[in-house]
Amino acid sequence: MKVLVTGGTGLLGYWLVDAFLSKGFEVYATFNEKNPPGLEARWVRMNLEDPGSIAGVAREVKPDILIHSAAYTDVDGCELNKAKAYRVNYLGTELLVKAFRDLEYFVYISTDYVFDGERGLYKEEDLPAPVNYYGLSKLLGETAVRAVLSERSIIVRVSGLYGYSPTGKKNFGIIALEKLLRREPVEAFVDQWLSPTYIRFLAGALVKLTELKPTGILHLAGERLSRYEFAVSLASVLGVEEELVKPRPLDSIKFPARRPRDSSLDVSKARDLGLTLPPVLDSLKDMVSIYKKFTEG
Repeated sequence: MKVLVTGGTGLLGYWLVDAFLSKGFEVYATFNEKNPPGLEARWVRMNLEDPGSIAGVAREVKPDILIHSAAYTDVDGCELNKAKAYRVNYLGTELLVKAFRDLEYFVYISTDYVFDGERGLYKEEDLPAPVNYYGLSKLLGETAVRAVLSERSIIVRVSGLYGYSPTGKKNFGIIALEKLLRREPVEAFVDQWLSPTYIRFLAGALVKLTELKPTGILHLAGERLSRYEFAVSLASVLGVEEELVKPRPLDSIKFPARRPRDSSLDVSKARDLGLTLPPVLDSLKDMVSIYKKFTEG
């Protein structure tokens, strides 16, 4: 089977490439601004803002499966540059599904930020109501996928991706890890809940997903935690003082983009498919191990 991973140099993309390679797939992966990492995939340059670039990759690769993990994920950046968010997250996705409409299976990585966060533990059937432009642009991407490939696609909503990858952007998990290792305080919101999702284990679950090929929408994420609870758990795993984690209210920072108060996801459907992710402590232990492996050689 030939699989194409968009955003192969991204936070999740790196581990998707690694996971598919380990299962014997013929793996192609796209990159744009960042140089590809040292993984034995076939790397192709693609710019989601360039229709010709997308069409060229479609002609060259002709995959059986496509995992669309590339996106403009800077939440505040999307709020400040709505045109770019619209071009990348919506128009780029629309161009992609049309260019690859003959493939066997399309996986679109979406987000918990399609919800307003008023109650949490959202199910797949719940009505989206994004409170920021990032969430809106990703929701528009969902509509593009469903309009063209509804019978051969799955929309996978994830939440609070964390973990280490060599070319992926830093995230709350890694920022907190590095501060705690230096015995520096970590400020974390006590009143913002999500379902922190560890990228390496998520990638493995997505490989299994492509074997099952469910369609529609699926929530695939970790357990519901506040950012404060997450950071305290990380301190425990590292064996450092939990007092280094300092509670802070969400309203104490004026972000350009509004954040949902509780965007945690109900993962019952994924559990029924056998796609439950490991507990947060197991995920954090693996993150620490992977981080040290890469940074300490």
